[in-house]
Amino acid sequence: MAFVLAGSAFAQQSSELPDAATYTLDPIVVIGRPGWLEEENLVGEYKRPEWTTRRRFGTTRVYVQYEPWEVAVEQWWRVRTYNDGHPKHLFMEELAIGLPHRMQLDIYYDWAHESSRTVNKDVAVELRWALADWDVIPLNPTLYIEYKATDGNYGSDVWEAKILLGDDITPRLHWAFNAVYEREVSRGRANEFALTQGISYTIIDQVLSAGLEMQYKYENEQGERQNGVRKFQIGPSVQINPNRNSWINLVCLFGCNHESPAVEGFVVIGHNFGRAAGGRSLSRPTAAPR
Repeated sequence: MAFVLAGSAFAQQSSELPDAATYTLDPIVVIGRPGWLEEENLVGEYKRPEWTTRRRFGTTRVYVQYEPWEVAVEQWWRVRTYNDGHPKHLFMEELAIGLPHRMQLDIYYDWAHESSRTVNKDVAVELRWALADWDVIPLNPTLYIEYKATDGNYGSDVWEAKILLGDDITPRLHWAFNAVYEREVSRGRANEFALTQGISYTIIDQVLSAGLEMQYKYENEQGERQNGVRKFQIGPSVQINPNRNSWINLVCLFGCNHESPAVEGFVVIGHNFGRAAGGRSLSRPTAAPR
C-alpha cells in the first residue's frame, strides 16, 4: 500500500519544496490456510481458537473460556450407577466470570439426590490462570485451584489443584489433559489423584462434535494410604451448539474395574451472555485462521 507522510493540504504545500517525498511500503498479505474451520479462527485478547470459548469436554478443562468480564452460566447433571442398582445424582449450578490477565473465576453450588433423599452438598469457588497467550507455550498450560465448603452433614471441606493442558492436533481434532490432586481438610483426610483426558473431532463446524473421554483416579484415606482404590472409566462424548453462545455436552463413561461406577453420565448446558457491561465481545475473530 502507499503512504503519504501528511494530509492532503500539507502535501500540496510541501510539493513545492525540493525535498518533498512519497514513501511506498511493501504490501502486507494475510493468508488463510486451507482446511481451517470457523471454530479455529483466533479470537479475543489471548488470540486463542474459537472452540476454546465453550466447555469442550465434560471431564477435562482447557485453558480459560471467557474474555475479561464476560459472564456465563452452566447447569450440570451427573448420574452414577453401580452394580447394586442404586443411582446417585449430582446437580450443579455454575456462574463463571472472565477476569483480566488470562484468569477466570467460577462459583457453583452442588446438591445431590441419592437413596430417596435430596441433600445440600457444597458451595465451591475455583480460579484458573493461563500462563501465556495461546500457542506461546506448548500445550497452553493453565493453573487451577478450587475450594469446596461442604455441608457438615455430607463430608469434609475439600481443596483441589489442577494443571490443564490442551491444543489442536489437526484441524477438526482437539485434545485436552488434566492432572488433578484433591485433599479433604478434615475427617478421613482423603486424597484423590486423577488424570483425565479428552479428544474431540468436529463433524459440523461450530455445530456438532464427537469424541472420547477417559479418567483414572486413585483414592486413599488417612490410616489406609497403602490400600487405596483405583478407578478407570472411558466412553464417548458429544457436543451440540444450538448457537454461537450456547453448548450442550453429553458424556457417558463406562467403568473398567469393579471399584468404578458401572456407568457415569454427564449433561452440561451452558450459555455465554457476553460482557457484563453489555454486548457480545468474543464471537468475532481478531486474526485470520492459522
